[in-house]
Amino acid sequence: MGVMVGSALDTFAPATRGWFTGAFSAPTAAQEGAWRAIGRGSDVLVVAPTGSGKTLAAFLAALDGLTSAPPPADVRKRCRVLYVSPLKALAVDVERNLRSPLTGIRQEAVRLGLPEPEVRVGIRSGDTPAAERRALATRPPDILITTPESLFLMLTSSAREALSGVETVIVDEVHAVAGTKRGAHLALSLERLDGLLPRPARRIGLSATVRPVDEVARYLSPGRRAEIVQPPSGKEFDLSVVVPVEDMGELGGSPASEPDGPGEKPSIWPQVEERIADLVQAHRSTIVFANSRRLAERLCNRLNEIAYERTVGEPLPDGAPPADVMAQSGAARGAPPLLARAHHGSVSKEQRALVEEDLKAGRLPAVVATSSLELGIDMGAVDLVVQVESPPSVASGLQRVGRAGHQVGAVSTGVVFPKYRGDLVQAAVVTERMRTGSIESLRIPANPLDVLAQQLVAMVALDTWQFDDLLAVVRRAAPFASLPESAFTAVLDMLAGRYPSDAFAELRPRVVWDRVAGTVTGRPGAQRLAVTSGGTIPDRGLFGVFLAGADPKKGGGRVGELDEEMVYESRVGDVFTLGTTSWRIEDITRDRVLVSPAPGVPGRLPFWKGDQLGRPLELGRAVGAFLREIGSLPEEDARLRLMTAGLDGWAAGNVLSYLDEQRRACGHVPDDRTIVVERFRDELGDWRVVVHSPFGAQVHAPWALALGARLSERYGMDAQVMHADDGIVLRLPDADLMGLDLLDQDPVHLDTSYDGDQAPVGAGDTLFDKGEIGQIVTDQVGGSALFASRFRECAARALLLPRRNPGKRTPLWQQRQRAAQLLQVASEFGSFPIVLEAVRECLQDVFDVPGLEELMGDIESRRVRLVEVTTPEPSPFARSLLFGYVAQFLYEGIRRSPSDGPPPSRWTPGCSPNSSARRNCANCSTRTSWASWSGSSSGSRTTAGSRTWRGSPTCCGSSGR
Repeated sequence: MGVMVGSALDTFAPATRGWFTGAFSAPTAAQEGAWRAIGRGSDVLVVAPTGSGKTLAAFLAALDGLTSAPPPADVRKRCRVLYVSPLKALAVDVERNLRSPLTGIRQEAVRLGLPEPEVRVGIRSGDTPAAERRALATRPPDILITTPESLFLMLTSSAREALSGVETVIVDEVHAVAGTKRGAHLALSLERLDGLLPRPARRIGLSATVRPVDEVARYLSPGRRAEIVQPPSGKEFDLSVVVPVEDMGELGGSPASEPDGPGEKPSIWPQVEERIADLVQAHRSTIVFANSRRLAERLCNRLNEIAYERTVGEPLPDGAPPADVMAQSGAARGAPPLLARAHHGSVSKEQRALVEEDLKAGRLPAVVATSSLELGIDMGAVDLVVQVESPPSVASGLQRVGRAGHQVGAVSTGVVFPKYRGDLVQAAVVTERMRTGSIESLRIPANPLDVLAQQLVAMVALDTWQFDDLLAVVRRAAPFASLPESAFTAVLDMLAGRYPSDAFAELRPRVVWDRVAGTVTGRPGAQRLAVTSGGTIPDRGLFGVFLAGADPKKGGGRVGELDEEMVYESRVGDVFTLGTTSWRIEDITRDRVLVSPAPGVPGRLPFWKGDQLGRPLELGRAVGAFLREIGSLPEEDARLRLMTAGLDGWAAGNVLSYLDEQRRACGHVPDDRTIVVERFRDELGDWRVVVHSPFGAQVHAPWALALGARLSERYGMDAQVMHADDGIVLRLPDADLMGLDLLDQDPVHLDTSYDGDQAPVGAGDTLFDKGEIGQIVTDQVGGSALFASRFRECAARALLLPRRNPGKRTPLWQQRQRAAQLLQVASEFGSFPIVLEAVRECLQDVFDVPGLEELMGDIESRRVRLVEVTTPEPSPFARSLLFGYVAQFLYEGIRRSPSDGPPPSRWTPGCSPNSSARRNCANCSTRTSWASWSGSSSGSRTTAGSRTWRGSPTCCGSSGR
């Protein structure tokens, strides 16, 4: 196309232009800008909210080119457009939505007397049958829709020949992957794809509102400058925060009762469930979002019970217990799915597809979903989104509420129901920032070495590469643009068997590196290893659930999946619900659960173990500023301010009473300029110390780690420490019971005399120097359970823990055992890259160490003050935190033994920080100090738990090529 003048539609072929003008009144701003940029021949990043026509903007330009020109003579080069979607369901949805423009353009061409174009569309995902995959490889379609994982598999097999004619790559929902290891994996796959082509493919990225846009553009097209199309957003949101009870404080002390529980306990859930049922029945089509799969199943079943009771006029009868061992499960009473169905990642794709179709067709009033429906799947005319609990982030909230009114010019209506008063504060801040589009910033992972290892094995499995060429391709991907040669060499050393050991047979070479000729080649079995064990999504050891008597090899009978711990607590004959359907367990084998339908029978509610990163510092500062602003206003002004933010009358009243009770209990309310350290005795007489801070779990997690280490070293206390979004909770043994004489310690308070009414730990113990906190966290992270679990996941991504039998589950406890063995073996050989990567992931991707350092600096400079109070009982803010504390330690004794093996007691770099080494490290762009290695003479040692590594590591463990 040439340079566009007038309307962007003017340069389209007559058939394309005729169909569009007949179907739509005019292009949206996003479409107009995208078509102009595409016409200039550049890579393009289109940033616009949901419902702005982004997908059609990318596809219509591609369709115009495909329908205007004959297909290539070589059938293997017919695939000219590759569409990459982060979700399999989204890929299917896009294929369905392409039928309309394809049919319309074909009919318009016939009407105009033009040749009838033939454009074929294919899907390649994990759900595609083997026969279709073979057909796609030998006779590729014009447009191939795929996922990042399936693209990786195609590039690592002979099917890559089907991609040799690609001219345009469309990356949808790029914001969902750019800040993750999955995105780093995709970035390398796209560079591998370009290596197959006569010239690099044009890249078109589609993203919801994202920040910083330049960083996402760099991720999409690091070698060529991508043109950013980001028209002013005209998207309208109608957001409200609703509290269905007048005083949430009366309900905060008791958890919700089970349906068969004794007596009545105060709970907000009955009122929330009834109000949601009212909203669903008052609207045509509703999506209810929950932040966990367990809550989605529980809420969905309860909504159906309410609908049944309203229809029949009497409550459901209580049946026999659905299981021999109820353990951590609740129970559902077997109501038919009159009102809602569940939709989440542990429901089979067939069940999810049925739910989606029923909602679109108007046969189902509501779907209760997790993030499985968060991305841009077209769910039809959804007119309301309900969010239970505060959205985990502003970006997530915009995506979810954007499912309602998912059409150009439509208003997206969302209602948020907080669970408790602390959740209410975050809900108010998130919804207010959603209106202004103040989303959190995104950060691309820097040099993830486990992803690098996996892609290197895949790249050399089919071809022999020169070392320099291999490094050049890797560096062309944005996440690895700053990768130093020393880190690249260290990973190749590992893959080539530089650390052989008979103690762990799986630690065997994956590649052959001829250092004389400078070539790298895959060993026999490398391709199978990459294909069967590739990908970045960690294996949680989930049990597949199948219909008894069905043959899963033929693609049928899959119901979903259950958490390993849930299965261990189940027995044959138990009934559980999954996807709002009851299933009776017929058999439990080593890798699957066989079930039969049990409609209408009460069932256990399933649970899954998961983790979230928690509130980012940016959102934490906003929460703190909000608390400070509301606290400084007179009551009526504050109430007006809250209602302007979208809170209803009861929600505003609950916020004001929450802050007032906290101020009366402690004298202070924590905010972005005040941290409150509260001390009180618990029921056993032990001390609890609560650090009230709004700055979020990503800052509080490393702070808690450092705090636990200090108390252990300074006082010999084995303090139990728990972090959350709103602060840190410490439980300290009573000093009298410990026999602790504080007078033997260095004075840390102005008054050093022992007082039994004072906690042995004060505000001063929680403070760290800005310059030392990063190193303290680095020294302690290797002894955490977080490190053990992240090391297992990193080792699996690096193909060091391959699946024994592809297609069959490996028990999670066995994965943990093998990971612990690998760590023990690796610790004998210098600086192991996967250990380094696990530490990098903890310090950069999970923790916000730079944010913690900044906070400590703010406290030192008095920009943030620290106040200390002793209270007779927990304050309202403390009660919210203590509920999470009880939940964390309730099953601690059960979970510890089968967890990630005994984590190392400490992992500490054996060398002191060195600025020159930091500059050469794989992650030199970060501000954390773990990567500061110094070159040392032979015999230097690095500890990992009780083990010692002997070697002569330089930066990143490299000793040169």
